[in-house]
Amino acid sequence: MKKFSLAFVFLSVSFIVVLFSCKKINEATELGGDLIPGVDNVNTFDTSLSIVSLNKRFNDSVFVDYSDPVALGDITDPEFGKIHANFCFSFSLPSGAATYPFKFSKDAVHPIDSVVLSLAYVGAYGDTLGDGVQTISVYDIDRNAGFLSDSAYAYNDKNSDFTGTLVGTKTYTINRLSKDTQYVKEPTDTGSSVTKYINVLRIRLDNSLGLRISNFDTTTTGLNSGFLSDSALKAVFPGLAIKSANSGNALAYFNLSNLANTKLTIYYRYNKPTGPGDTTASVTFTHSAFGQSNYVDVQPGGNWQPAINNTAADKVYVESSPSGSYATIVIPGLNTFPNKVIHRAEIIATKLPSANEAVFTPPSRLFLDRKNSNTPDTTFIFNKDISTSALDNSYDLSTFGGDLKSGIYRFNITRYVQDIVTNHKNNDTLRIYAPFRTIVFNPSLLSATTPNGRYQILQLANRIMEGRVVLGGGTYFDPSARLRLRIVYSNL
Repeated sequence: MKKFSLAFVFLSVSFIVVLFSCKKINEATELGGDLIPGVDNVNTFDTSLSIVSLNKRFNDSVFVDYSDPVALGDITDPEFGKIHANFCFSFSLPSGAATYPFKFSKDAVHPIDSVVLSLAYVGAYGDTLGDGVQTISVYDIDRNAGFLSDSAYAYNDKNSDFTGTLVGTKTYTINRLSKDTQYVKEPTDTGSSVTKYINVLRIRLDNSLGLRISNFDTTTTGLNSGFLSDSALKAVFPGLAIKSANSGNALAYFNLSNLANTKLTIYYRYNKPTGPGDTTASVTFTHSAFGQSNYVDVQPGGNWQPAINNTAADKVYVESSPSGSYATIVIPGLNTFPNKVIHRAEIIATKLPSANEAVFTPPSRLFLDRKNSNTPDTTFIFNKDISTSALDNSYDLSTFGGDLKSGIYRFNITRYVQDIVTNHKNNDTLRIYAPFRTIVFNPSLLSATTPNGRYQILQLANRIMEGRVVLGGGTYFDPSARLRLRIVYSNL
């Protein structure tokens, strides 16, 4: 039998212990970054500080950008309440110039065959299997309604929800849009060829809309001067409003900037000046310039509504923008924490089971920022814990955290905590939320380093109002699921 010396055995065991200890702490943080020494309670220690959490609601006035997918639908969530979403958008001249787009002149006879609104479908959120049937209505926006094609509208701005004359309705199943191919014989198709559409919602509109548009001309005055310029078209035909009925239990998303699949098509017939018979043709209008609104109305309900502003929340409710659902975090223990070498300090937020969470899934990422008590109207980024590109000062959140992994959101605020315990910096109130986009203030940047100075826009999600989660709060009954600050440290 092979023998080993006592010293060799001792060194081997020591190596295994150290290796296990390092492995344990690295697995526990799951944030990567710098090498963290193992917790041995001799040289390196860890502790958790209690958090006081409070559910809040604020006015998240994020604006709709041209390329943003717009939401449409109606949701009743047993945890968070009611969501309803409508959108409006404008159209541009087919050629981009002042010209009559139908065949020949305005005086020619153009019998309208059909008018079809097509919307490029890009996904859904909610119950698309059980209640994924939506009924929607399309309205020709009244020219006196005040819809402005050159204005940016906030998602929660109720004044951006326009209406007019009803020109069409449609009932459809959301999950069929990505599965069913629609075959349409377009005027440009020849022989037996047909155009195939998938991920497109096609809505038949009243022919009166096509007739009204065909009567536009290139004159400089009057209600029919829609083909004079883009601005003239938007003045007499502001666009279409698409509204969902109070039915279904999901939001569908559409890309208005997809010029191939989002369009208004007028199919018509015309007689050739020479030769017998009529011919089918079409005119297509697209949303090729800024001018859209997406009103997302959120009414707190379920378990979230009574939790708003309750002290010492045992549960934290976070719903994606623009609901205004967020939680404040205060860590009183940091005020008296002694000066130590901080190896890792991370906020740990644990997802709790919630009603219908298989349907109303959690956000893939949350965000954490801070509010200084001396500047109550300004929130600051964790500028020392978030990496910044040397080229354009863009942010890299990979080591900061915020992604949902194994049911837990973690945020690395090591340098922030070190500043508090060593340099006696202010112990700020923190904010945890799920923004679609947010404007962050970086006090480390000089105003000349970026086009917008110290303020920068940070995109956190792909679609508005997608995701919600219930987290264990600072007083949750299970200590392992409580919102807390974990610190790994060594003595000086």
